[in-house]
Amino acid sequence: MGFDARLLTPLLIQKIVVSGAETRSFTRAVKVMDQVGGQGVSRNTMQRVVGDVGGELAVRRDANPKTAEALADCPEEPPELAVVECDGGRIRTRVPDQGPGVHLSGKGWSETKNACLIRATRQTFDEDPQPEPPACFCDPKHVAKLVESEALSVATPAGNGDDQGEVDEDEPQGPLGFDGDWRAKRLVRTVVSSMACSRQFGRQMAREAKRRHFSQAAARAFLGDGLGWNWSIWKEQFSEYIPILDFIHPLSYLHATAKAVYELDEDVWSQYLVWMRGCWQGEVDQILSELRLWQEKLGLPPADVADTDPRSVVAATITYLQNNRLRMKYPEYRRGGLPVTTAWMESLVKEMNYRVKGTEMFWNDPEGAEAILQVRAASLSDDDRLAKHLATRPGSPFVRRPKLPKSNVEKRKS
Repeated sequence: MGFDARLLTPLLIQKIVVSGAETRSFTRAVKVMDQVGGQGVSRNTMQRVVGDVGGELAVRRDANPKTAEALADCPEEPPELAVVECDGGRIRTRVPDQGPGVHLSGKGWSETKNACLIRATRQTFDEDPQPEPPACFCDPKHVAKLVESEALSVATPAGNGDDQGEVDEDEPQGPLGFDGDWRAKRLVRTVVSSMACSRQFGRQMAREAKRRHFSQAAARAFLGDGLGWNWSIWKEQFSEYIPILDFIHPLSYLHATAKAVYELDEDVWSQYLVWMRGCWQGEVDQILSELRLWQEKLGLPPADVADTDPRSVVAATITYLQNNRLRMKYPEYRRGGLPVTTAWMESLVKEMNYRVKGTEMFWNDPEGAEAILQVRAASLSDDDRLAKHLATRPGSPFVRRPKLPKSNVEKRKS
């Protein structure tokens, strides 16, 4: 039958929350508790306790960063390099208290907003430490995975076949060699996640950064893709950080454009390599000039033309590169020891989605969804904030769920 909530000890609550955060579902967490921990907690109790702790974490996340109640740690020294990255995820929500069955909230699938704030170390260089792009971006099979496309029927470069395993997108290939890895090194990652609108989420990120002395870092970088709300957050909260467009995104646009303007796979691949290498080396203006020549040759897209029409593809790529060209100074970023891809963020989104995303997984909107995001984010943070929070909760063995801040129930569109 499982324990009644009123009988839970602080240690048992900790086990319940950690199991609920780290397993795929509450059902699996109950099984782990029973078969591994030898404690038969019911699914309802599991869900209720995780919801309580998630609500508490949301309150602490939104607390004044100058107070002890704030969730983020306050280190003694600012980081050498502060890196902030953000991106969206997916979660399926439902209307709570509607009786049996699933009552979808809105369109069912909703967007989560996720961010990682990373304390890192770096090296700086007088010259570009990796002037040539990594081998993985010259591998047709790997590039096809990155851009979610069928692999072109061209030869795979030597040493990059299927037996090579997964390729590191930032692997050092320049004059420094393997032993001279120029990339920033992650020390501490903390995670922020929410269903809130982008403006409110930006404030959550800013509170986390302030508490961790990111504004005093020797170098600061903000990375994102082409989503508008990413750069709205940068402009409103992190405008003093160096803005960097994730290199994978222009790579995807250039690959799609090469496929749109050429028919033969060999020609597509050759053009992609030229444009990709030019982008890696910061020659965005040159690429734009070439694309405008293609636009003149093909003509402007009519209003009712399909997105897959070559005219539309070329026009979209020109617009994308033009809007982001000041965030694509990749040689300069590498000389400063800054990251040029959002690999840290992409990894985090997968870790978040593992717990909250699934076709048969629904969360009450907004309280249940917000609560599980907080527990999962705290569990994925490197500063042990989940364990610290559980260790400092009030002495009562079961705490009433705190009311979520008003900001978490406001309209969640940017």
